[in-house]
Amino acid sequence: MAVLVTGGAGYIGSHMVWELLDHGEEVVVLDRLSTGFDWAVPDAAELVVGDIADQPLVEDIMERRGVDAVIHFAGSIIVPESVSDPLGYYFNNTVKSRALIESAVRRGVKHFIFSSTAAVYGTPRTNPVSEDETLDPESPYGRSKLMTEMMLRDAAAAHDLSYTALRYFNVSGADPRLRTGQSTKGATHLIKVACETASGKRQQIEIFGTDYPTHDGTCVRDYIHVSDLVNAHYLALKRLRGGGDSLIANCGYGRGYSVLEVIDTVKRVSGKDFRVVESARRPGDPVAIVASAERCQATLGWQPAHDNLEEIVGHALAWEEALARRNRL
Repeated sequence: MAVLVTGGAGYIGSHMVWELLDHGEEVVVLDRLSTGFDWAVPDAAELVVGDIADQPLVEDIMERRGVDAVIHFAGSIIVPESVSDPLGYYFNNTVKSRALIESAVRRGVKHFIFSSTAAVYGTPRTNPVSEDETLDPESPYGRSKLMTEMMLRDAAAAHDLSYTALRYFNVSGADPRLRTGQSTKGATHLIKVACETASGKRQQIEIFGTDYPTHDGTCVRDYIHVSDLVNAHYLALKRLRGGGDSLIANCGYGRGYSVLEVIDTVKRVSGKDFRVVESARRPGDPVAIVASAERCQATLGWQPAHDNLEEIVGHALAWEEALARRNRL
């Protein structure tokens, strides 16, 4: 019995693989390595290089390894890019996810955990936002993820399939043991970019919009440590295997920080000052969004262990140093 992790050579996916291995699970990773890295996959996990839409390949993996659960991370995640390339996002995130879900149904895979996003809410009417909030995504990225949630709901109603869709807020940080971290070149995550700037890998950091209706004019987000996030996935897997019904739940801490507050924290923790450039707003960015995570905590028994922005930043900075050493080898 094995778990298939799609996108398992990427940032969140590689953390998930380590989490599963730490709990004694058998793991097979499917990743086309478009943004992930083969070295990010632990030796104890099998890596298959390929696409989730290659159904003969996917179904062979499911049969050969006796896959009972899929944890699906593979996809495109950059909001502004989705605005300029909506059809690419609908193809990569929605059409290919449909193929993966169909393969799971064909091969009798019972459990499916999906990497969804807070972008399905758009700018919510109230914060913290609960799962019952009106769904009004403001970007093709958010809509592509919402469509996959809808496909999972309908597939579960028609077939012997149970699922959990976890709506991520802003995932940050790195494995505290520095086994893996955010390694993608040209990444757009705020904490990653700020840490690269503090480390001298970038000359400056750009702020997109300083005229939002927030306390300092910059967007507000809920930043969740990647290790806490993948732990929520493992708990979701245990719950589904134990007979739990399908579930949609937020993953965040219920506390928001502005862009400027994050940058100030990176400067303080790193002890480095760096150049900050103000630019115009980007399309598709909600003003403020913070999670209500009561459902995740109550239903999964999830208890965050790293709910501290300075700790998140500290782990991200430590990973930048580890990554620089690796790249010099």
